[in-house]
Amino acid sequence: MLQSQPNDPFLWYALALEHQKEENYPATIEIFENLVQKHPDYLPTFYQLGKAYEIIGEQEKAVDTFLEGKRLAKKNGDLKAAGELSEALMMHDIFD
Repeated sequence: MLQSQPNDPFLWYALALEHQKEENYPATIEIFENLVQKHPDYLPTFYQLGKAYEIIGEQEKAVDTFLEGKRLAKKNGDLKAAGELSEALMMHDIFD
């Protein structure tokens, strides 16, 4: 599907989640980082990328990613996503 629709952010997101299931975090993070670069408004990426950073011990990157996603969620009026990202930030004792 990616060959026929290489610009579809959902397909890249799904591929990254498959790598995450296999605990292949370098591939997971690489895909999510590319997705943020190429589709910066694809909101689901920020939560999952932040979680992947947490797993590999990159807490500062996780926090930065959650904050960036929360700003985007607020900008887009997506209160559900903003709430999920706020909960992720609370795990880091950040109550932004």
